[in-house]
Amino acid sequence: MKIAIGCDHGGFELKEEIITFLKAEGHEVKDFGTYSKESCDYPDIALPVAESVVSKKYELGILICGTGIGIGISANKVPGIRAALCSDTFSAHATREHNNANILTLGQRVVGTGLALDIVKTFISSEFEGDRHAKRINKITEIEKKYYK
Repeated sequence: MKIAIGCDHGGFELKEEIITFLKAEGHEVKDFGTYSKESCDYPDIALPVAESVVSKKYELGILICGTGIGIGISANKVPGIRAALCSDTFSAHATREHNNANILTLGQRVVGTGLALDIVKTFISSEFEGDRHAKRINKITEIEKKYYK
């Protein structure tokens, strides 16, 4: 699978662990930065990751900041992105199966590395169920069309 990943300074260490894990699992990973613990602004990372996912250059995205909140809010401003903050594996598979989430957000200060890797594995291995959930995703798309003109 082709996966885009990025973080701000608050998620740098966890991003490095996730990249190592994904590559060991045989996935192609594109690192959109940041590349150090030096302070940076999470919207500057969220945007290129979100654009790469919505354009289908990458199948899924992963974004990490201190809490996973700000970077996810930023990504969700891109029409077609459904970024979901997950701190447990149940939410990770439910958001893929029910919401067709295409970006996972994580908080380095919220989840430990072991749990984060379990969440990533669950997120990338789960698939959208479609059916009754597709109707709801279509309604989300209609909201985007109404406000993103």
